[in-house]
Amino acid sequence: MKSKATPRLTGRTRRHIRIRKKVMGTAERPRLTVFRSLNHIYAQLVDDLTGRTILTVSSMDKEVAPRLKETKGKIEAGKLVGKQIAARAKEKGIERVCFDRSGYLYHGRVKAVAEGAREGGLNF
Repeated sequence: MKSKATPRLTGRTRRHIRIRKKVMGTAERPRLTVFRSLNHIYAQLVDDLTGRTILTVSSMDKEVAPRLKETKGKIEAGKLVGKQIAARAKEKGIERVCFDRSGYLYHGRVKAVAEGAREGGLNF
């Protein structure tokens, strides 16, 4: 039986697995992973050694969603999510992360999250 997943999704999944072989987060340097849906963008910091998510931010969060009305476009939303995750990481004492683009191209919204996190003070 054929898979119902689209070739685009299976390609992204393959790329994501290939990236995950190399990128690993620790408590001192967690993995900043990005997921983009059709309308929203999500970012989370993950400690792979213990298998737990340290914190998560999305474009639907209480702090981010009101500011989205002032901005225009999904790329701006990605930048806001990046800045917000950097601010929350600073509160928890995290300054260094490794970036996991989750199989997406480093382009558009994914790039905006990375740039926003860098502007917020995260190093990767």
